[in-house]
Amino acid sequence: MVYLLISMLCSVLVSVLLKVARSRGIRLAQAVAVNYIAAIVLTVVFLKPNWAVMSGSAASDWWLFGALGVLLPTVFVIMGRAAQQAGIVKADAAQRLSLFLPILAAFTLFGQEAKTNNVIGLLLAFSALFCLLYKSKDKSSGSFSEQAKWLLGVFFGYGVIDILMKQLSNKAALANNLFVMFVVAAVVIFAYLMVKKTRWSVSDIWGGLLLGCLNFSNILFYIKAHRAFPENPALVFAGMNMGVIVLGTLTGVVLFREKISRVNALGIVLALSAIVCLFYWK
Repeated sequence: MVYLLISMLCSVLVSVLLKVARSRGIRLAQAVAVNYIAAIVLTVVFLKPNWAVMSGSAASDWWLFGALGVLLPTVFVIMGRAAQQAGIVKADAAQRLSLFLPILAAFTLFGQEAKTNNVIGLLLAFSALFCLLYKSKDKSSGSFSEQAKWLLGVFFGYGVIDILMKQLSNKAALANNLFVMFVVAAVVIFAYLMVKKTRWSVSDIWGGLLLGCLNFSNILFYIKAHRAFPENPALVFAGMNMGVIVLGTLTGVVLFREKISRVNALGIVLALSAIVCLFYWK
């Protein structure tokens, strides 16, 4: 359980860092780029990819790695904008609700039989998203259109990434997948920044290194949590998603004084209910 708690904490700390980045002089795109350099190094050190099978697996799944290489940094930046515009509470909830898109794809695109808990969970998830997008009376947190744009970007962006990750998960070792994805993502975003002739600062580099360590730690301890509970993956899935929503809500409200309406609060409750339907009601 300690591994799961550490993973939750790192996930929320990523959101915290993304939210305060602008006020600390850290530019999101540059920090995300450096984040992948840190993630590559940490993957080699802690997960030890199998170099013998690396080239073959990467070549056969080039389109998946290419799509993920573009989406990963793009959606990371979108997540940062969402945290700044809509707050950690809504951004974390939108990210966790995105796990229902692969479920929707499973029985609409891939022919999986829809079960009652899936259908009810999806209905609750989309109801929760609607409540999270509900226009707040708080004028200081950005316009509704801005908030909605970034939150929907988080929801659909992470949902598509999850679908692609599921397609890739059975094709090669996890460490190899992570290494190649991080490398491709780093190449893509550094190429973009070079074309844009982006300026860099020391804050961008340090912020990116911290972001990379937190992001990788989230992944590493999430993997360790699954290995600690091999007979109960639902506990890890549900615990992680519900824990991040709850911890993110507490962090946003207590630490950053984020204001959420009653409808937004209902969205949080519906999001937690949707996860319960998915993982505990079989």
